[in-house]
Amino acid sequence: MTSSLDQLSAGTLDWLGANLDHFDPYAAGAGTATHQQAAKAVLELALLRHCSTWTGGPHGERLGGATALLRKLWQRPEFPRLFDTHPPSAPTYGLAFAALAPDGIDDSVRRATLARLAPDFLSPAGKSPLKRMEIRFYADKAGASHTIEPYAELVGQSPLVTLTAATPGDAAEGDAATGEAADGDTAPLTDSEGYSLTHAAFFLGDYGRTPTGLDGDALAHARELVRRMLDHCVGQDRWDLAAELVISQFILGLDPLRTPSGAAAVECLVRAQRSDGAIPGRSAALMASPSAPAGEFFRKAYHTTLVTALMTLVLSSGRPSWHRD
Repeated sequence: MTSSLDQLSAGTLDWLGANLDHFDPYAAGAGTATHQQAAKAVLELALLRHCSTWTGGPHGERLGGATALLRKLWQRPEFPRLFDTHPPSAPTYGLAFAALAPDGIDDSVRRATLARLAPDFLSPAGKSPLKRMEIRFYADKAGASHTIEPYAELVGQSPLVTLTAATPGDAAEGDAATGEAADGDTAPLTDSEGYSLTHAAFFLGDYGRTPTGLDGDALAHARELVRRMLDHCVGQDRWDLAAELVISQFILGLDPLRTPSGAAAVECLVRAQRSDGAIPGRSAALMASPSAPAGEFFRKAYHTTLVTALMTLVLSSGRPSWHRD
């Protein structure tokens, strides 16, 4: 890894490890214990651990505490009940819980959670292509039976193919969701489109482990969308989406550290990183105050810090032979 990537990796992983009590819904005074996103935070931590098992490198020691916490939570029958606090996402959270279970545990809670999923949730009926990709991604990892189409049939319907970038003048107002003001810099994609783009890459490419099925003009189109949105995010200090887009560049067969947009994004994240390793929010506009109480700071910082840690793991994993420049 480069020195910048080393700095991001060590700092973010150390900060996450030092704040595990805030991930644990059952820890005394946990910052997320009564927060609707408590379960989501734990599932994101489980995804980081899951990806760390195949990326290699000296990450195991820094993630040892996280692995121990996840092994404990995955054996608590009451933990999956937290998913019910957010009904629209509960089935997806349950499926992800089953997919991301640590190895070598009593998996009775995992199996019971999987058994509670309604069969129609595991079917394509009434679901967008991106949602079908997400369900297939986790169902395959969980070993759950489903009727979602193969990725080869979904790739052409994915946001990587169907989205088109805005042209200057298409947007005249700031983005209220991110706190950005209108300044003449038109975002190539909306926030929701940007996240759809990255998540489609994650599901199709399994965070860099498998080919996406894109080639030719479709691959070039996806790479250009990612580049334009990444340039915009760097210019606006949109840290979490920048980290996701760097991962997407890798999945699309590029070496982000050798692309101007990817290298600029890594340096943008280095500038944002605090001395304790945290990335203090989703963006400069939404960052936590340095004087914020610990729980409030965690809620604002954990996601972007975790996504940045994931980015460093993916980029340090080496490029599979099928990746193309």
